[in-house]
Amino acid sequence: MYDREPLDFSMLSVNATEAALDDVRALLGDGGLGMDADIRQFVVARSGKRMVGCAGIAGNVIKCVAVAVDYRGDNLSARLLAEVEIMAVRQGHSHLFLYTRPANLDVFRRCGFYPLAQWDNVAVLMENTPVGIHLYARSLAQYYHPGKAIGSVVMNANPFTLGHRYLAEQASAASDWLHIFVVGEDVSLFPYAERLEMVKQGVAHLGNVTVHAGSDYLISRATFPGYFLRDAQLISQTFSAIDLLIFRNHIAVPLGITHRFVGTEPFCPMTHQYNQDMYDWLENPARSPKPPVRVVEIERKCQASGRAISASEVRKLLNRGELARIRSIVPASTFAYLKQPTLSEPVGSYVLGI
Repeated sequence: MYDREPLDFSMLSVNATEAALDDVRALLGDGGLGMDADIRQFVVARSGKRMVGCAGIAGNVIKCVAVAVDYRGDNLSARLLAEVEIMAVRQGHSHLFLYTRPANLDVFRRCGFYPLAQWDNVAVLMENTPVGIHLYARSLAQYYHPGKAIGSVVMNANPFTLGHRYLAEQASAASDWLHIFVVGEDVSLFPYAERLEMVKQGVAHLGNVTVHAGSDYLISRATFPGYFLRDAQLISQTFSAIDLLIFRNHIAVPLGITHRFVGTEPFCPMTHQYNQDMYDWLENPARSPKPPVRVVEIERKCQASGRAISASEVRKLLNRGELARIRSIVPASTFAYLKQPTLSEPVGSYVLGI
């Protein structure tokens, strides 16, 4: 043990040589891990030419932390995390998250990470502050409105359509107050700031609505990790569990939310399953000691043809330059934005967001 060469820490881009990335994949594979596609950089530790540790970063999410078997117990995980945190801060990210197996809880606790939500022995989400989620909950409490039925809607609005407006109107009519949350991560065709503004304009006629800015605690499926889960179905189930537990335990409580409204999903099987998962994670008393949140599915608004309105169709029509067809399925406020010259040209293929 004492004859080992000093460790060398360096940054490795995903654009590095294939041989270097093969070393990362091999190290991850030894620990039963895969490599998530959204990672742009790794911090790697080498002993001589041998790679003995790695930690990846995607935005503000630390992923793919692995240590060679014979280096475990040497505090290498903590050193890797310290290095990757320094790299993240240089990139403008000080508030960091980490997903891992619950068996690793103690290891990452010692590295300064604190659990946010856990699903049995499958996965746990941690953050690098003991007060982050509590401060967020406190910030939400200022928007509390009393009432017997306090509704909520979470949307990406990529872009905001007449379907989104219909859902908001139905939820507003059924609630004493309605809280709308806009997913904040910029993984969609339309930047977050523009999506937020479209939502605000699209529901401005409703008098009992608060539109909330996005936060790191509203998880995007696009950035949810799969490196330690591998199985696609398990990844989807885990996303639902973590996302909905955070909503029930930390978002619904300070706002007194009693209901969550969602539109039916006729097109995407993954989103449809997420809607069904809501009933279990939000309503089941066995899932959380916090008050249950009743799930209400609203039949999606249809076009004159009978086809359900979807944001994905708007993006396809925009890509083909068919603005005339878009006019009938988005509010005037959204259409005014979409017909700008910079957006009337083909924009490529985007499939994220509803």
